[in-house]
This record gives sequence, structure tokens and C-alpha cells, in this order.
Amino acid sequence: MGNPIDISIVIVNYRVKYFLEQTIRSAKEALRNLRGEIIVVDNNSGDGSVEYLKERFPDVIFIENSENVGFGNANNQGFAIASGTYTLILNPDTIIGRDTIADCLRFYEAHPECGGIGVNMHDGNGRFLPESKRSFPTPWVSFCKIFGLSKIFPYSKFFAKYHLRYLPANETHNIDILSGAFTFVKTDLLRKIDGFDKDFFMYGEDIDLSFRLVKAGFKNYYIPTPIIHYKGESTQKNSYRYVHVFYEAMIIFFRKHYPHYSLIYGFFIKFAINLRAYMSLAKRFVKNIFPHKKPSAIASHHYDNLIVISPNPKEITAHVDINAASRIEWTDIKDALIPKGINFVVIDNRTCDYQDIIRFICKNANSGTFFATYLSEADRVIYPKMN
Repeated sequence: MGNPIDISIVIVNYRVKYFLEQTIRSAKEALRNLRGEIIVVDNNSGDGSVEYLKERFPDVIFIENSENVGFGNANNQGFAIASGTYTLILNPDTIIGRDTIADCLRFYEAHPECGGIGVNMHDGNGRFLPESKRSFPTPWVSFCKIFGLSKIFPYSKFFAKYHLRYLPANETHNIDILSGAFTFVKTDLLRKIDGFDKDFFMYGEDIDLSFRLVKAGFKNYYIPTPIIHYKGESTQKNSYRYVHVFYEAMIIFFRKHYPHYSLIYGFFIKFAINLRAYMSLAKRFVKNIFPHKKPSAIASHHYDNLIVISPNPKEITAHVDINAASRIEWTDIKDALIPKGINFVVIDNRTCDYQDIIRFICKNANSGTFFATYLSEADRVIYPKMN
């Protein structure tokens, strides 16, 4: 028999092949001193994803579905063949650092009560994603979220328990929900609780899985190891389908885990969820008819000032169709903050490893700057909302 596998990384793909290529490359950096495997389950992308990636990653295991079986079911296919002691459930539009997996391993092995681990997620421009740490949507927590009390009192322990904003993001915490974008868990434990519930197609399955881990007597944890999650690149969150599927998932969760509440209370929660869904749809409809926002800098490709960070900056500036009033060229990642007035930064992945890229983006978050990475192997620039 060969050496045992430490970790299996399971990634479900749907039409985001360049994001996924970047995710795989960052995952390979994180596995450099570990025995690991990467399993990609393609949900019938139909865009040449599998052929493209197979050529570049012959050691990655691919499962090709003839139809889109949903996020949870596709992950279960990956779990079924995983050989690792641990499994990392990872979204195809993420970047992890060289220490991300090692940090999770150390924490898990030091905490025998641990069920699963989530991490400190940031979007493509370095802003903290509140779904990194959440509480279960109990009837009261759901009420506060649906009717906006959690937004009115964002740091209240009473009204804002869903996103747990009162817990510092730079500290370790016992939390309830592990995000489907990044969940680190023991493989045998995943199998013991039967993986994801197939009744959830796209949303809510991570909440349900987390609930069952806690119900089985384990604790879920958030650790402040940062990653990038280009939130929503593999989904269209402005569509009717998103709103409908998301709120239907919440109803499934409520029926499954809170059946003991009265029919009247259950009806009230269902009514509130449906009301919020239709309000969200109406808001999106009005925005589409009466757009009031200017096109983003990324959409228009026009920038006042651009920084290119690359061993060969001219290669990128010649390749990328970007108009800028001025260009600044760096040949390595700077520890200093980005100068004021810079509104777009392109980082060549040959400049440094992905952990340094994550730190640089997070350090310069909330500066009004858009960030992109240049994936040299694909000769493409990767940034939020890329098609």
C-alpha cells in the first residue's frame, strides 16, 4: 500500500474554469509539504472546463457529471472517493495560502471536540465576508435577519446573532455554521453524518451539514486564517432562481430541524421568508429598470491610476486592455500600503506565492482599489465578475 493521504480537497465546478485553475494552483501550494489529492467534480459545465483543466493538471482526479446535480450531491460524489484523513470542501472561486491547510490541521489535531473548521474569508477586493462566521437560523435569529433588525443593530448580541459581527474577525471562535466555500472536516466524520443532504440543491446545505455536526456532539470553529473568495462567481445572485432557491432552502432547513414549533409559528416564518424573497426580487426589478449607479471601474476598464506588480510589468500592460491615466510598475509585492489615488492593481502570480497575494489584498482593502491577479499560465487576468 502507498503512503496514506493526509487531505482530500473536493471542489465542485460549474463554468468557472479560469477561477478554478487559480484555485487549484493555490491549493497545490498549500499541499506542498503534505500528502494530498485534489478531486474536481464538474456539474456539466459545457464550456470545456474539464478538457482544459485535465491538460494542465494530469494528477487531479476529475468526476464528470452529465447533468448539474447540485452543489451538495456533487460534493458527496467527491467524498465517496476521497482517500484523505481530512477533507477540505472548497469553492472553485477561492484562493488559499501556503499555510491555510497546515493551520487547519494543527488546530483540528489540538481540539478533539472539533467537528469542522471555517476560515477568515475576504472577497476579491479584500473586504471581510460576514458569512465566515454565523449562527444557526433559529426562529428568532431568522426573524431578526428577515426583518432587518440585524442590519439596524449589526453588533448586538441579541439582534445580530446570524453574522456574529460582535465577535472579532482576527480571533478564534466557536461558531455554528461552516461556509460551503471552505469547510475543513475529518473524512470519516463526513461519512458518518452522510455528507450533504440531497434535498438542498444549491443553498442551505452548509447550514444543514453544520447543524448535524453539532447535533452529533462536535463543535465548529472559526480560525482567522485568511483566504480570498470571489463570492458569487459560480452563481448569478441577481436572478430570480437565486432568490427562489435560497429562500426555499431556508424553508427546508426550518421544516427539518424545527418541526416542534407550532403550525402558526411555522406559517409565520414561511410567510416572512416568502415576503423577503419577493421584496428582494422587486428591488432587483426596479434597479434593472431605473439604474442609478455608474458602471464600475472594472466593467468599463477605465482607471485613473494603475499599478502592475510583475517580474515583467510590460508583458501584462501590453496584454491587458486597460486605459489608465498613469501606470506604476512594481517588480515585487511591497509591504507599504498602496498610494492614494490608485484604483486598480494587477498582481502577477509569478511575483510571489498566493499567501502573499492574499495578505497584500487584505491589507489594502477598503481603499477604493480594485484588485486582479494575472494567471500567467493561462495568460489571463482574474478579477471579480469575470466571465
